[in-house]
Amino acid sequence: MTDPTETKTVPDWERRFRAPRVSLPEWAWDAPGRGLFVSNATGTYELYAWDRESGHRRQVTDRANGTTDGTLTADGAWVWWFSDTDGDEFGVWMRQPFHGGEDEPAVPGLAPGYSAGLALGRDGTAVIGRSTDEVGTTVHVLRPGGEPVEIYRHRESAGVGDLSHDGLLIALEHTEHGDAMHAALRVVRPDGSTVAELDDTAGGTRELGLSVLGFAPVDGDTRLLVGHQRRGRWEPMIWDVATGTETDLGLDLPGDVSAEWYPDGSGLLIVHDFEARSELWRYDIARREPVRLDTPPGSVSGATARPDGTVEYLWSSAARPSAVRSTTGGVVLDAPGEKAPDSVAVEDVWVDGPGGRIHALVQRPAGVTGPLPTVFDIHGGPTWHDSDAFAAGPAAWVDHGYAVVRVNYRGSTGYGREWTDALKHRVGLIELEDVAAVREWAVASGLADPARLVLTGGSWGGYLTLLGLGTQPDAWAVGVAAVPVADYVTAYHDEMEALKAMDRTLFGGSPEEVPERFRASSPLTYVDEVRAPVYISAGVNDPRCPIRQVENYVDRLAARGAVHEVYRYDAGHGSLVVEERIKQVRLELDFVARQLPPARSEEAAAE
Repeated sequence: MTDPTETKTVPDWERRFRAPRVSLPEWAWDAPGRGLFVSNATGTYELYAWDRESGHRRQVTDRANGTTDGTLTADGAWVWWFSDTDGDEFGVWMRQPFHGGEDEPAVPGLAPGYSAGLALGRDGTAVIGRSTDEVGTTVHVLRPGGEPVEIYRHRESAGVGDLSHDGLLIALEHTEHGDAMHAALRVVRPDGSTVAELDDTAGGTRELGLSVLGFAPVDGDTRLLVGHQRRGRWEPMIWDVATGTETDLGLDLPGDVSAEWYPDGSGLLIVHDFEARSELWRYDIARREPVRLDTPPGSVSGATARPDGTVEYLWSSAARPSAVRSTTGGVVLDAPGEKAPDSVAVEDVWVDGPGGRIHALVQRPAGVTGPLPTVFDIHGGPTWHDSDAFAAGPAAWVDHGYAVVRVNYRGSTGYGREWTDALKHRVGLIELEDVAAVREWAVASGLADPARLVLTGGSWGGYLTLLGLGTQPDAWAVGVAAVPVADYVTAYHDEMEALKAMDRTLFGGSPEEVPERFRASSPLTYVDEVRAPVYISAGVNDPRCPIRQVENYVDRLAARGAVHEVYRYDAGHGSLVVEERIKQVRLELDFVARQLPPARSEEAAAE
């Protein structure tokens, strides 16, 4: 237990990272009293089994670099979890009895690969998706007591969507047409024979995607809940794979809409994301009627309908830490220990940009007026968006006196299909046009000190940071890039196969086919233009933004004597170890503090 006297000496920003937190619990379909969740209670994110009837919680996994990918069998007897090596995402499925015991291979005889989805049936059948650089994507079916049988193989990326309640149908998402951003659907039998196809990329447009949301939870029911983009946004419909009937829900909600089935199949739990916030609805299928569920303003990052009709959801806001709540009121699951300190609320800003209105979220230290040193914290993805949700990283910058601006640039989700798809072919450059427009607003409004602007981000945000430092060298005082793409051509050749497919979609081909596009979008192309000091952190086992291409960029910085620091750590695409993450943030804060020029008022005081 933490000593209260010690707590007072630990800064709030570190306490936010260390505070125990939990994910939304998954529950076993035929044993809803058994749950599985992720927590950092030991200082590393690991899987925990939860017996809801007794209240007992048990740590399932215990690995140096953490574990977050796991699920329960339908009867709740087993926990399946994905075992990779030091965060490289390449591995095999293991399993462990729910109440404890030895780990064992869940799919004996199946070689390691990158996970491409998993579906577990009520009769013990497992459908396993995997991908490798050599083969592409394969899907295997494992029957109880049998050997894994391959039922699907293709060079392009694909994944397991769901297995029907009776185990007779398998839904796959695939990109055999070559567009990794817009999947088509295929429903097959366990022997691999095709039952039905749904493809919104047909006709050569290749602009509309589909996603599997789940089969109806009733034996013999052939309805599949599907996400589609036919009206310029993500929304659900019901597709009967036996008859081909498609049922539109008629939801008149702006923004993106997702859904899952209520356990009796009579209704849908709707998650509605709009302008960086979310809300929940219950949709009665027979009445075609949505009813709003009462949730606080903020963001719902996961929700599930329970057999008794209640809904549990993981909620937070920028000011308030996350909690697993229920529509019955109160907190369902909480990690023991000190709670994370609150942070400050976000302000919404809309800025006119070259591609339309840009939404940005702004946080500033309480009681402080500008111009302030300002951090532009750029989200990863790129198919993601910043929201009014609790985040320890931005809160750390605010605690240290910085304003934080987060931009949902073109390429972000939640603002319609055209906004998400807009970055094709001018990859990186389009996003940075939007960042530049918001930067101009921040300076003109008096929020930001133009001499003390920090560009930072992780993954795709790290990529945009390095690209921005080279293409906008006079705009930024310091750059901080975590697990970035730095040399796009080398990154393409070293990254996992699924990301190569995504890059071919974004650029319209490989580096050999469209070299000019890769050259125009690669940070390495502009490294000699970088003027700002640069801090880079990278995982040596990262399969998404591999270390070799980062080293190429760093070597070029070193060759010209540019001010830079590099931190390499033994993990993959980020770290699941709390103290390691705190160390990384501390190094970033220290680097920026040493490099930023003082404010004019500080200069005057010194004189």
